[in-house]
Amino acid sequence: MEKIMKSDSNNVDFVFGRHAGLDFLRTQDASLINKIFLQNGVQASIADQVYQLAKKKKIIVQSVPKSKLDKLVDQQNHQGLVLAITPFEYTDLNDLLKSIEEKADPFLLMLDSIEDPHNLGSILRTADATGVDGIIIPQRRASGLTSVVAKTSTGAIDYVPVVRVNNLVQTVDTLKDKGYWFFGTAMSGDNYTNWDARGKCVLVIGNEGKGISPLLLKQMDQTLTIPMTGHVQSLNAGVATGILLYQMFNSRQAVKNGQIKQ
Repeated sequence: MEKIMKSDSNNVDFVFGRHAGLDFLRTQDASLINKIFLQNGVQASIADQVYQLAKKKKIIVQSVPKSKLDKLVDQQNHQGLVLAITPFEYTDLNDLLKSIEEKADPFLLMLDSIEDPHNLGSILRTADATGVDGIIIPQRRASGLTSVVAKTSTGAIDYVPVVRVNNLVQTVDTLKDKGYWFFGTAMSGDNYTNWDARGKCVLVIGNEGKGISPLLLKQMDQTLTIPMTGHVQSLNAGVATGILLYQMFNSRQAVKNGQIKQ
């Protein structure tokens, strides 16, 4: 146990929360999970699921007091379940592009320095729901894949590939050479409801406070804005991304009476 605690910054990360933890147990290879920490007296139905999955994958389950779990996840809401896992892995950009090269209308999401892990987790969740093929984030000055992101995504982190790159502007050039069109958020942009997101597209979402950086903004083929009539003229990054992703989704699908027609 002490070995895991001391090596957390380099060799171990945590997935916590009942939904995220159980989903990780069901879907991920046992080699990725070092140990399962279960709170003493946790709800019987949750404990039964954990022990069944752990037995199937031959993973150690350790019963611990709530205070131990609180310490492991820095007082986050763990709901009595914490998994010690190997660090989250990122997808290589070339591998991602190769995996979707046969698609007629691949859709990628680029996040310019999203700093709040809760926003990143929320965005991952919506990206999974709307069929985003992958997310691109910068290596510096941005949230990476963490246990907080995993919990907030409620399992979506296991399904949406995330690429981390050194330079977003250079990545834009690479993708434009492959035929992708870029759409970014800006206060002076076109009304998002008119956005036709069919084809090879990348939606760029800016930093929570500063928006898209000037050099990156110059690379956009079109900018989009979400009209607002209230006193506060800005939206949470996760909320804004959700609105735009569903505009993308609707422009690619025929939706009538609640039924999606391909």
